[in-house]
Amino acid sequence: MSDILLYLLPSGALALLLWIASGAHPFFFVFTAAGTLCHELAHFSVGLLTNAEPIGLSVIPKRIKKPGKGHNWELGSVTFANLRWYNAAPSALAPLLVLGLPFAVAWWRTRHGLVFEPLDLALAFFLAPQFLSFWPSPVDWRLAARSWPWIPLLLFGGVVTIYRAELLQLVKG
Repeated sequence: MSDILLYLLPSGALALLLWIASGAHPFFFVFTAAGTLCHELAHFSVGLLTNAEPIGLSVIPKRIKKPGKGHNWELGSVTFANLRWYNAAPSALAPLLVLGLPFAVAWWRTRHGLVFEPLDLALAFFLAPQFLSFWPSPVDWRLAARSWPWIPLLLFGGVVTIYRAELLQLVKG
C-alpha cells in the first residue's frame, strides 16, 4: 500500500497545483478536462444502470451566475429524465467511484515494485484531475438527498448484519 501512495504522490501534488492555477485563470480548466469527463461519465453510466435515464451530457465549461453576486464556472453536467428516490443517490454520488481510477492505475504500475518510468509522468498528468473531480458537487449532494428512503433500509440492513446471530437465536426460540 505504501508503494501505491508513493506512486500517487506526484499526481496529488500536480492536482494541488492545477486547483490553485484553475482558480487564478480559466485557461487552466483545460488541464482538468480529463477529470471533468470522468466525473460526468460516472453520472451518466450509473444513471443508465439505475434507470435514471440520462438524456444530456455536457463537458463544455460555461459561466453561471452565483447566488448573490458574481459568477462561477460549471465544468460539465448530466441531465436525467427519471431521477427517483431509488436511483438519485447512486446517480448523483457516482463520481466517488472516480477515485478508484488512480488507485487502480497505481496498483497496476506498482504490482511488481515501484519503478517510475516516462509513462508514469504522462499517467500523473492524467490522474491528477481525477483527484479534483471525484467529489460530488453541492448540486449532486442535493439530488442525492432525494434518496432519503435508503437511510432506514441501510440502517435496518446494518442492524441485521451486526446482530445476525442474536436475531437467528430469537427466531429459533
